[in-house]
Amino acid sequence: MILIDTHVLIWVMSRDIKLGSKARHSLDTSGVGEVLVSAITPWEIALLDRKGRLPLGREVGQWLEDALGHPRIRLVPLEPAISVESTRLPGEFHSDPADRIIAATARHLGIPLLTADRAILAYGEQGYLRVVDASL
Repeated sequence: MILIDTHVLIWVMSRDIKLGSKARHSLDTSGVGEVLVSAITPWEIALLDRKGRLPLGREVGQWLEDALGHPRIRLVPLEPAISVESTRLPGEFHSDPADRIIAATARHLGIPLLTADRAILAYGEQGYLRVVDASL
């Protein structure tokens, strides 16, 4: 299993070339329900859509239904333990609440996070979070 960052879900759905070939292969060979998405990701995508920063090509609700309806993808609920963990991440982690919840979700589940976010990748290099670079 692997948790994917918000931008990775967007890249997957748009078939963006920013998603590296190794990352794409890993996702393509995942089993049913093995690609996890944090419950904060739909909120983050809806917010980007609302601000006009994300051209989805269709209504955001339909886009999310299509994305989250894929058999390999499973939405992870925001449990209280994840909420608490997001406020107590070890080391130095930036203040973006969505990123904190996504990182806390991966830590809580004990699975890697697929991301291309340089700050999160650097955090992973410090040993606080298992990360996989989505650009590779």
